[in-house]
Amino acid sequence: MSEIPSDLFYTEEHEYLKATDEDGVFIVGITDYAQGELGDVVFVELPDSGVSFDRMDVFGTIEAVKAVSDLYCPLQGEVLAVNEALDDDPSLVNSDPYGDGWMIKLKLADPGEVSSLLTADGYSDHIG
Repeated sequence: MSEIPSDLFYTEEHEYLKATDEDGVFIVGITDYAQGELGDVVFVELPDSGVSFDRMDVFGTIEAVKAVSDLYCPLQGEVLAVNEALDDDPSLVNSDPYGDGWMIKLKLADPGEVSSLLTADGYSDHIG
């Protein structure tokens, strides 16, 4: 069974948002379910800091032994930081998707839009 932390927000495309100590700033990564479906992650391509994305824009790609998948920006915002540790060890996405395997830090254009995302219960229902 996949781990689905109750304090995060989720997309139907299997990204999560985790609140930080900064107002309107969230950590974005892929869910435990998604990393499990992908298998062993071998490469992650992420954007540069300072780049802005609209909701559902592709912000990068993730390559696993099984497939290459797009990464979708959950909400409109600007990338403040990128997890450069994934350059050297992309398997962090598999071993710790909600911790060391995070992908980008995103400053949301409208933090109120977080409520449009799935809760843990909604995501759990979505993946069955």
